[in-house]
Amino acid sequence: MESLIPVINKLQDVFNTVGSESIQLPQIVVIGTQSSGKSSVLEGLVGRDFLPRGTGIVTRRPLVLQLVHVGTDDGEIRASEGDNCQAKEWGKFLHTKNKVYTDFGDIRQEIANETDRMSGTNKGICVEPINLKIFSPNVVNLTLVDLPGITKVPVGDQPEDIEDQIRNMCFTYISNPNSIILSVTPANTDMATSESLKLAKEVDPDGRRTLAVVSKLDLMDHGTDAFDALSGRIIPVKLGIIGVVNRSQHDINSDKKIEDALKDEAGYMQKKYPAIATRNGTPYLAKTLNRLLMHHIRDCLPQLKTRVNVMAAQFQQLLSSYGEAVEDKGQLFLQIITKFATAYCNTIEGTAKNIETTELCGGARICYIFHETFGRTLQSVDPLGGLTTLDILTAIRNATGPRPALFVPEVSFELLVKRQIRRLEEPGLRCVELVHEEMQRIIQHCGTQQEMLRFPKLHERIVDVVTALLRRRLPTTNAMVENLVAIELAYINTKHPDFSEATLIHKSLTDNIETDIRRFNRDTSKKDLRIIAPEDEKSVSSSNAIQNNLEPGSWRLSNWVRGGGKGDESTPGSSQPNSTANSPAHFKPSASPKVGGVNLLPAVPNEPTIRKLSSREQRDCEVIERLIKSYFLIVRKNIQDTIPKAIMHFLVNFVKDTLQSELVSRLYKSELIDMLLMESEHIAGRRKEAQEMLKALQKASQIIGEIRETQIW
Repeated sequence: MESLIPVINKLQDVFNTVGSESIQLPQIVVIGTQSSGKSSVLEGLVGRDFLPRGTGIVTRRPLVLQLVHVGTDDGEIRASEGDNCQAKEWGKFLHTKNKVYTDFGDIRQEIANETDRMSGTNKGICVEPINLKIFSPNVVNLTLVDLPGITKVPVGDQPEDIEDQIRNMCFTYISNPNSIILSVTPANTDMATSESLKLAKEVDPDGRRTLAVVSKLDLMDHGTDAFDALSGRIIPVKLGIIGVVNRSQHDINSDKKIEDALKDEAGYMQKKYPAIATRNGTPYLAKTLNRLLMHHIRDCLPQLKTRVNVMAAQFQQLLSSYGEAVEDKGQLFLQIITKFATAYCNTIEGTAKNIETTELCGGARICYIFHETFGRTLQSVDPLGGLTTLDILTAIRNATGPRPALFVPEVSFELLVKRQIRRLEEPGLRCVELVHEEMQRIIQHCGTQQEMLRFPKLHERIVDVVTALLRRRLPTTNAMVENLVAIELAYINTKHPDFSEATLIHKSLTDNIETDIRRFNRDTSKKDLRIIAPEDEKSVSSSNAIQNNLEPGSWRLSNWVRGGGKGDESTPGSSQPNSTANSPAHFKPSASPKVGGVNLLPAVPNEPTIRKLSSREQRDCEVIERLIKSYFLIVRKNIQDTIPKAIMHFLVNFVKDTLQSELVSRLYKSELIDMLLMESEHIAGRRKEAQEMLKALQKASQIIGEIRETQIW
């Protein structure tokens, strides 16, 4: 089992090069309050002065410390790790590569310099760790992490939330389920107030991976001891509680050797705690940590091996997605264009591999535009919208000219129905616009392919070419839609098979006319109609036939026009000329100036006077409305069917059929290929990181695979 800790050290070296935090390696994390004696404990484990010392916060960056036991005959380790160093002990930093430090004073100074470089010189902290390996025959194989001491009040350049920052840093390391928590608490404080034990309990409530260290036993008040605390009677800790005696600041200043300090510690334990002296002290702590770490590694190793293999497979797949280095640019260029064109067409056809499940896209959205958006818009168009009865009546009158019409003029129907048909052009053009927008949107949907992200300049040019192609087809498609409406306007087919309303109306009108003729013949057959001479007019003025066939007041209007005037009372039965009591037209002539004693007719108004329609006029308007509505529905049905077909032919299918050839003809040029296949810096960086991580994982898998079951047990 002794070989397990070097295996973890090797794995840590492998992953330190790539900065991986996803592999949680077994290690011992040292936490405690500021000036609790953490650094003294670590120096006692190493047996050397190598850590910066002083008052206040000294450890301001995490220190990942690997202790490697090296015997005098370990030539292989000396050759690979010590550059054939002949020194008994030496150290190496990760950030200085292969530089070997044989003077531990230089190691202390390098730690201080590296801390100042990243954290500043005025008590600032930094989360980036310092990696240090110490090779010595006086150490046991251990991997420890020394963290900054927990503090409360900021000093120097420390931010106001320094306490939260340090606590979060500690949580980052002790939350690793594969770590052992080494909680350091000074003996001259109450263990119930220990901040480090409180932190450890938050992430390890059962205490299965927490080991407590009580430091500064020699600094307790006279008359008190830590026997109950070391025996676990105050706060029980499952992995145990070990007491140590550190060097005082006076010992450090006087350069007291750690070997002498360890002898004094052993003597103090025998004197003060003889019953438990063998289970306390720095040497016992080192052996305990070594044993705990080995057993912990043994328990974590199967899960660690599985994790490494799974991540290796994931990074292999990720590296494949980034693509290999470009060898044949021409072939790769054609492959990318073909793949894009295929993906574009498949999105329209609905056969794409990655079908959206959150929204409609491609051909499905085009279908929705045709049958829902465009169809519903046409259905909402009122056949008689914007057309009033007054407009219809005006059109009928204008179509008759100076002659009163016996029947409804066809010209008025054609004029009005064309006006209504023109309203269908705008929805058709809007439909073209929506389909064009969707086909433009498909470009972005297909642009999420890895090749498009890998070569951003090529993606940009592809978007430009497809956009230009769609824009070039837009006027042609719009012109076709306008022509479809113009075709309907060019010939109003009143013989259309579905235009049955015209036949019904014609039959109804014919029946009404025949009925009126029969009624007229029946009425006139009962009356004695005679031609009356002018001289006998007075004798028959009371005749019923004449009275029934003359319009009342007509002769009076004639006299008024001839100049009878308002005051002419010589005419029997004369009345006021502006009387409208019995006038069928219901108009009121305006006062006109008299010129030479003649009364002029009122001026013709610019707008028709509002009045009640006669039965004839009402019937004519209803006929026109029914004809317009019937024919408009026929045209709307044709438009609803033909415009989607035109859009599919002139825009959608044309782009599908010519997209690949358009891309090749526009982009496949020798002077452009190198520029277009210039890889994105982001993708290149990600590929390099993935390659390094995959290499590290493969090496880690190889290291773990070399461990035999006999070594584990």
